[in-house]
Amino acid sequence: MGEVGWIVLFVMTFISCNAFLDLSSVHQVTGTWMGSTTVPCTYVPSEDFTQQTLSWSLERDSSTSTIFRRDDSGDHILLSKFRGRVSVQKHSPGDASLRIQNLEIPDSGHYTCQIIWRSRDNSLITREVTTIVKVVKVAATKPIIRAAGPGLTLPAGASTRLSCEAGGSPPISYRWFRAGRAEPLSSGAELAWPSLRPSDSGTYFCEAHNRAGAGAAQRSDAVQLTVTDLPTTTVALQRNVGTTRGHHSTTGQEDSSDMEHTVTDPVPTTRVSRMDTAPVGPFTDTGSPRLAASPLLYGLPAALGGAALGALLAAGLGCWRRRRRKDEPLYEVAFRRTADVALLHPEVEVPAKCLQEETCSSTEKTTVKDRKSPEYENLVTAMESQYGTEGIY
Repeated sequence: MGEVGWIVLFVMTFISCNAFLDLSSVHQVTGTWMGSTTVPCTYVPSEDFTQQTLSWSLERDSSTSTIFRRDDSGDHILLSKFRGRVSVQKHSPGDASLRIQNLEIPDSGHYTCQIIWRSRDNSLITREVTTIVKVVKVAATKPIIRAAGPGLTLPAGASTRLSCEAGGSPPISYRWFRAGRAEPLSSGAELAWPSLRPSDSGTYFCEAHNRAGAGAAQRSDAVQLTVTDLPTTTVALQRNVGTTRGHHSTTGQEDSSDMEHTVTDPVPTTRVSRMDTAPVGPFTDTGSPRLAASPLLYGLPAALGGAALGALLAAGLGCWRRRRRKDEPLYEVAFRRTADVALLHPEVEVPAKCLQEETCSSTEKTTVKDRKSPEYENLVTAMESQYGTEGIY
């Protein structure tokens, strides 16, 4: 029973190893000349087995040559014609697929993937799988035009581009045409407009061809590009300054003739007129507006008239002041003795000392002319305001 048990365990382990380390691939891969392709080779990794070596070989014309080899020292490309064109992923356990770029016709043949693992008991297990690779020249297929951005109907001033895509063996050459014109517009895969104009509206198509197609070009379906006009605003300007979202335009005419300008802009437009802009008057018989007189035409005569009137008023005021000084009345102030005051006005009490002084015995008359003290000025002002006269006689 013990021997039977060991046999069963060995068989199960062998079957399990085959299940885990079985390589998967396809029977045939068709690659496009000057294109790229991948020859698959995958397996399910196991912790009980460690990959030791990986190699790819090519069998062609009854001869086999190793193309690629990976071991503990690294990756090695053994055939010079494949250097820089083949690679195998490094950090993808279980994936040993071979990537071939820039396929050539001689690359066709039988590709064999071989992997050697080491088990925990240091035994080696080898597996391999073969895939047929066929490299063919494929003529360019019918191209397809793809529009970038919002579509094929755009406003003037917008930017857009059209892309022409075709399959087949590279390199593929492209040309762009506009319906009704025999000469091509460009020879690239893209046709671009940095700023569309209404005249760009039309029907466009592209052609694709390669060397595999014996020079025969494949034409795409035509597409219609529509460029819509901008909203148009017509205004009459007289030396106006227009500002539209950072675009500055100033009329270059200095005369007063009417000028009609057409402003086109996809965004609302703001017009700022100068202060010296003359308003537009009634329309003439011919239909054109009549330009009203500018306020500046009245400014200079008004200023000159005001200055002359001011000068006349100043001269008249000066003459009036000189005449007033000449016609001013004389005021007589009499100083009498205290005794006379007492005789004339008995009700007034007069000090006795003043009656005995010699200085009070004589009468003094003083005539004052043009002697203007502050008290005098105040007295004259009060009397003039009370009686409405210019002097007291």
